Amino acid sequence: MKYFSLFIYFIIGQISYAQTTFKGYFYNKEYNIYLIVNLHEKDVEVPNHEILGLLQGYLGKRNNSFYWLITNSEINSSKKATIELINEYGSEDLVAELQFVNDSTISMKQKKGNSIKVPNNGKWLRIPKEINLIKNK
Repeated sequence: MKYFSLFIYFIIGQISYAQTTFKGYFYNKEYNIYLIVNLHEKDVEVPNHEILGLLQGYLGKRNNSFYWLITNSEINSSKKATIELINEYGSEDLVAELQFVNDSTISMKQKKGNSIKVPNNGKWLRIPKEINLIKNK
Protein backbone atom coordinates (compact mmCIF):
# COMPACT_ATOMS: atom_id res chain seq x y z
CA MET A 1 0.00 0.00 0.00
CA LYS A 2 2.86 2.36 0.82
CA TYR A 3 4.38 1.88 -2.66
CA PHE A 4 1.00 2.32 -4.32
CA SER A 5 0.56 5.72 -2.60
CA LEU A 6 4.03 6.80 -3.73
CA PHE A 7 3.19 5.73 -7.26
CA ILE A 8 -0.03 7.79 -7.24
CA TYR A 9 1.84 10.89 -5.96
CA PHE A 10 4.45 10.41 -8.67
CA ILE A 11 1.80 10.20 -11.43
CA ILE A 12 -0.03 13.29 -10.14
CA GLY A 13 3.28 15.18 -10.02
CA GLN A 14 4.10 14.20 -13.60
CA ILE A 15 0.67 15.28 -14.85
CA SER A 16 0.94 18.63 -13.05
CA TYR A 17 4.44 19.19 -14.45
CA ALA A 18 3.34 18.42 -18.01
CA GLN A 19 0.44 20.85 -17.74
CA THR A 20 2.62 23.81 -16.77
CA THR A 21 5.75 23.14 -18.81
CA PHE A 22 4.99 25.36 -21.79
CA LYS A 23 3.71 28.40 -19.98
CA GLY A 24 5.59 31.51 -18.97
CA TYR A 25 7.97 34.26 -19.97
CA PHE A 26 11.30 33.23 -21.50
CA TYR A 27 14.06 35.56 -22.70
CA ASN A 28 17.40 35.66 -24.48
CA LYS A 29 19.66 38.43 -23.27
CA GLU A 30 22.10 38.30 -26.21
CA TYR A 31 19.42 39.07 -28.84
CA ASN A 32 17.13 40.96 -26.45
CA ILE A 33 14.13 38.83 -27.43
CA TYR A 34 11.47 37.14 -25.34
CA LEU A 35 8.78 34.49 -25.72
CA ILE A 36 5.50 34.72 -23.83
CA VAL A 37 3.70 31.43 -24.14
CA ASN A 38 0.86 29.31 -22.85
CA LEU A 39 0.49 26.33 -25.16
CA HIS A 40 -2.19 24.83 -22.91
CA GLU A 41 -4.72 27.62 -23.41
CA LYS A 42 -5.33 30.58 -25.68
CA ASP A 43 -5.06 33.28 -23.05
CA VAL A 44 -2.18 35.50 -24.19
CA GLU A 45 -2.97 38.99 -25.45
CA VAL A 46 -0.41 40.72 -27.68
CA PRO A 47 0.18 44.31 -26.46
CA ASN A 48 -1.39 46.95 -28.74
CA HIS A 49 -2.70 44.16 -31.00
CA GLU A 50 -5.94 43.34 -29.17
CA ILE A 51 -7.75 42.98 -32.49
CA LEU A 52 -5.95 39.63 -32.92
CA GLY A 53 -7.75 38.19 -29.92
CA LEU A 54 -6.22 35.72 -27.49
CA LEU A 55 -3.37 33.53 -28.73
CA GLN A 56 -1.10 30.81 -27.36
CA GLY A 57 1.77 33.25 -27.29
CA TYR A 58 4.20 35.41 -29.22
CA LEU A 59 7.87 36.23 -29.64
CA GLY A 60 8.91 39.86 -29.28
CA LYS A 61 11.93 42.12 -28.94
CA ARG A 62 12.35 44.50 -26.06
CA ASN A 63 11.74 48.17 -26.79
CA ASN A 64 9.86 47.27 -29.96
CA SER A 65 6.28 46.48 -30.94
CA PHE A 66 7.00 43.97 -33.73
CA TYR A 67 5.91 40.41 -32.93
CA TRP A 68 5.96 36.85 -34.21
CA LEU A 69 2.60 35.29 -33.30
CA ILE A 70 2.03 31.65 -32.36
CA THR A 71 -0.83 30.53 -34.60
CA ASN A 72 -0.81 26.82 -33.78
CA SER A 73 0.98 24.41 -31.48
CA GLU A 74 1.23 20.77 -30.52
CA ILE A 75 2.68 19.49 -27.26
CA ASN A 76 4.58 16.34 -28.19
CA SER A 77 5.73 15.42 -24.66
CA SER A 78 6.30 17.11 -21.31
CA LYS A 79 9.61 18.45 -22.69
CA LYS A 80 8.94 19.04 -26.38
CA ALA A 81 6.43 21.04 -28.44
CA THR A 82 6.04 22.21 -32.02
CA ILE A 83 4.86 25.76 -32.71
CA GLU A 84 3.85 27.61 -35.85
CA LEU A 85 4.62 31.32 -35.99
CA ILE A 86 3.73 34.11 -38.38
CA ASN A 87 5.03 37.66 -38.36
CA GLU A 88 2.49 40.36 -37.63
CA TYR A 89 2.42 41.42 -41.30
CA GLY A 90 1.43 37.89 -42.33
CA SER A 91 4.24 37.85 -44.90
CA GLU A 92 6.50 35.23 -43.30
CA ASP A 93 5.90 32.07 -41.31
CA LEU A 94 7.83 29.19 -39.84
CA VAL A 95 7.66 26.02 -37.77
CA ALA A 96 9.84 25.71 -34.68
CA GLU A 97 10.41 23.15 -31.97
CA LEU A 98 10.57 24.06 -28.30
CA GLN A 99 12.45 21.67 -26.04
CA PHE A 100 13.32 21.96 -22.38
CA VAL A 101 17.07 21.79 -21.76
CA ASN A 102 16.49 21.94 -17.99
CA ASP A 103 13.87 23.37 -15.61
CA SER A 104 14.63 26.98 -16.53
CA THR A 105 15.91 26.85 -20.13
CA ILE A 106 14.19 26.01 -23.39
CA SER A 107 15.75 25.62 -26.79
CA MET A 108 13.90 26.95 -29.82
CA LYS A 109 14.92 25.34 -33.12
CA GLN A 110 13.53 26.70 -36.37
CA LYS A 111 12.61 23.64 -38.46
CA LYS A 112 11.13 25.00 -41.69
CA GLY A 113 9.93 28.20 -43.23
CA ASN A 114 11.36 31.71 -42.99
CA SER A 115 14.02 32.78 -40.51
CA ILE A 116 12.98 34.87 -37.54
CA LYS A 117 14.00 38.49 -38.07
CA VAL A 118 13.33 41.32 -35.63
CA PRO A 119 13.92 45.08 -35.92
CA ASN A 120 17.20 46.24 -34.40
CA ASN A 121 18.46 49.84 -34.69
CA GLY A 122 16.72 50.46 -38.01
CA LYS A 123 17.80 47.13 -39.56
CA TRP A 124 16.53 43.55 -39.48
CA LEU A 125 18.36 41.25 -37.08
CA ARG A 126 18.27 37.56 -38.06
CA ILE A 127 17.90 35.24 -35.06
CA PRO A 128 19.96 31.99 -35.22
CA LYS A 129 18.12 28.80 -36.19
CA GLU A 130 18.66 27.49 -32.66
CA ILE A 131 18.55 29.68 -29.59
CA ASN A 132 18.18 29.18 -25.84
CA LEU A 133 15.68 31.16 -23.78
CA ILE A 134 15.73 31.39 -19.98
CA LYS A 135 12.53 31.27 -17.93
CA ASN A 136 11.83 34.39 -15.90
CA LYS A 137 10.67 33.19 -12.50
